[in-house]
Amino acid sequence: MFGFLKKALQTIYTQFTSKIRVLFGKEVVDEASLAELEKILIGADTGIHTTRRIIAQLKEDVESGKIKKGTDLEQALAQQLRNLLAIERFNPEADVYLLVGINGSGKTTFAGKLASWLQKQGKRVLLVAADTFRAAAQEQLGEWGKRLGITVVLGKENQDPASVIFLGCEQFKGGEYNALIIDTAGRLQTKVNLMKELEKMRKIIGKQLGEKKIVTLLTIDAMLGQNSFDQAKIFHESTHVDGIVLTKMDGTGKGGIVFSITQELKIPIAFISFGEKPGQLELFNPDDYVRELLG
Repeated sequence: MFGFLKKALQTIYTQFTSKIRVLFGKEVVDEASLAELEKILIGADTGIHTTRRIIAQLKEDVESGKIKKGTDLEQALAQQLRNLLAIERFNPEADVYLLVGINGSGKTTFAGKLASWLQKQGKRVLLVAADTFRAAAQEQLGEWGKRLGITVVLGKENQDPASVIFLGCEQFKGGEYNALIIDTAGRLQTKVNLMKELEKMRKIIGKQLGEKKIVTLLTIDAMLGQNSFDQAKIFHESTHVDGIVLTKMDGTGKGGIVFSITQELKIPIAFISFGEKPGQLELFNPDDYVRELLG
């Protein structure tokens, strides 16, 4: 992840990192410095509650004399941000990857990138296009399959997604595959419908591949920031989620979103996705991210 923000996520580096470095260069940290930091954190979508928690602790450290100058502030802030991400880390080792998320959150693009990422590790991947309600999703995943030389199980328009997943599981069992990626529909008509749909999918996967390790990844469009939380919470409440995938990170300056997500959803960040190319995907490392975010 070294140099990742500066090279790949230049908007975050410009709008967050460069601004915060100015504070770290101060000879004296005062109330005005903390007010400026609060403004930067909120602007980066760190979230009101999370930001206030950070500032309150820093204010105590300033008053007690632990923080006197900018370099002290940098060390104290880095420790707080690492603590916010100190939940169980995502383990990418799995047999089945079930991708969930709202329409437009970048699920299908991530499915292709994840397939490429696993392929580079020497794994034989099978893709399942279970989003049968969006014709473009079938075509898009089919194109990823052609580009990577990976087999894609395609459904027909408006076909029951669970039936496509069943076929995918059958093919996975019958072939020499060691990674199965399932791209699901992102409809959110009602929470009840979503729960039933996801429960049906999980039941089929469990029945067919019960001995395999299955992880569920939730894609969130980083550009939507706090606005994506309500829908993300519905998915989280509807099914078990093992990790968050932040997509379209190259289009936002809101690098603080990782902290508000881990605090509000209590789910580890799994991957950061940017751009449209196969290699534009990073396994999330909390320590590296904090170090790079603070420059």
